[in-house]
Amino acid sequence: MPFETWLLYLVTCCGIAVVPGPNALLALTHGAIHGSRKTLFTITGGVLGFALVLSLCALGLGALIQASATWFTALKIVGGLYLIWLGFGLWRSPPVSLEATGTDSFRPWSLFRQGLVSAISNPKALLLFTAFIPPFLDPHRNIIVQTVAIALTYAVVEFVVEYLVASAAHRVRPWLARTGRRFNKVCGGFFVLFGLSLPIHS
Repeated sequence: MPFETWLLYLVTCCGIAVVPGPNALLALTHGAIHGSRKTLFTITGGVLGFALVLSLCALGLGALIQASATWFTALKIVGGLYLIWLGFGLWRSPPVSLEATGTDSFRPWSLFRQGLVSAISNPKALLLFTAFIPPFLDPHRNIIVQTVAIALTYAVVEFVVEYLVASAAHRVRPWLARTGRRFNKVCGGFFVLFGLSLPIHS
């Protein structure tokens, strides 16, 4: 991939990463509840999931799944149900505390898994990556090498953006503590809306 093409791709990645989505919202809520350092597990899971989906799209599997209406519908339903499940879990969770962030309830694998599944079960990511990757691929160059460059670039951009979101959320924890459960219910409601919208929209 020529440097000029990569630079344009980098700018495009930045624009995509700053658009709010389920993983950004997950980083926001986990950043407020657990702090930015512990939320690194959530962010790492999400970034890995996006990198996997992006790599599959770059290798042509995204178009293959899109060609099968049954598989794509199943993916949308599974992704929607998972986001709804996350939403209800957040809705029922206790309000943010100003005390130590609950090491008893801190499970690194659970945070990592939530970020990973949220990313790979989002069919809109599949559609987006399938649509915007081809213009940056050169069929006369090594596809594997280009795929690695594309996936790593997006992973780094997504990681930085989500970490900034998590850090900002942790700094406003005093305000979140005053709002009590309303913050969790609002964020949980957004997750449910995301989940309900996935099977509806193509």
